[in-house]
Amino acid sequence: MARRRPLRALRPCVRRAAQVGCLCLTGLVGEALSGSALAEAGLAESGLSGSGLAETGLARATQGASYVIGAEFASPTRRYDHGVLGDAVEFGTLLIHVEIHVEHTDARSEAAVTRKTLAVNLPPSRVFEDLQPRLWDVTGDAFPEVVVIETDLETGAQLAIYSADGDKFAATPHIGQTHRWLAPVGAADLDGDGLIEIAYVDRPHLARTLRIWRVRDGELEEIASAAGLTNHKIGEAVITSGIRDCGQGPEIVTVNGTWSRVVVSRLVNGEIQSQDIGAFDPQLRLTAVLACQPE
Repeated sequence: MARRRPLRALRPCVRRAAQVGCLCLTGLVGEALSGSALAEAGLAESGLSGSGLAETGLARATQGASYVIGAEFASPTRRYDHGVLGDAVEFGTLLIHVEIHVEHTDARSEAAVTRKTLAVNLPPSRVFEDLQPRLWDVTGDAFPEVVVIETDLETGAQLAIYSADGDKFAATPHIGQTHRWLAPVGAADLDGDGLIEIAYVDRPHLARTLRIWRVRDGELEEIASAAGLTNHKIGEAVITSGIRDCGQGPEIVTVNGTWSRVVVSRLVNGEIQSQDIGAFDPQLRLTAVLACQPE
């Protein structure tokens, strides 16, 4: 599992932690995760890997529409003193890189595409308390949205989704108290109904509750939850979870509340069904499990 690297040693898109699945797309696709890292980032189920994005996404772009091709945080700030990710630095700006297809064409050409960067600047009362933006398709249209952890200094974190227009079109409620956080897991059609679900762990150090939400009619609705699961330890710049599909459909992979067991969870008939699949190894983490390999 990827760990935090020195900030200056990485391109802006992959600062703080590559494991959360930020894709910097240069032209069409630049840097993509593969294998277990892709599964761990929750992208494998969303069809957003490398050539898959080209085949199912921008290759079918509509005239005049904007599409997310990358995202990164900017404007580091110390105005929030939580430090849940190992330091006191959070971010005040989200940069969303988009392509605008200005004319319909079957072949990609520079003349048909305009690129620009949108800046989402938070007010002083908020920060992005996150590792890196995630490019997840949460609407099921084969194009990614930007999923981030956005925190209010007084009321804590929320999961927020930004569109290619730079608008926050959906978000969970803030947890309700300062210094309260959530850790995203991934996005996929977890129950085979054709709709994308989003999973995260609510307060992974306290409540340890897996929550599953769905975007419907432009709004997020919670559809299921299960206690006793976690994916983050205070001070770590890594989120220990992901979504895998080993041939039986998508499964959420986390650990139990005591960090002793690996747990896989499925969404079945609107309920979360969890199964203990073995001991958790703090050295190997979840790399083999997410890649559907025997440990």
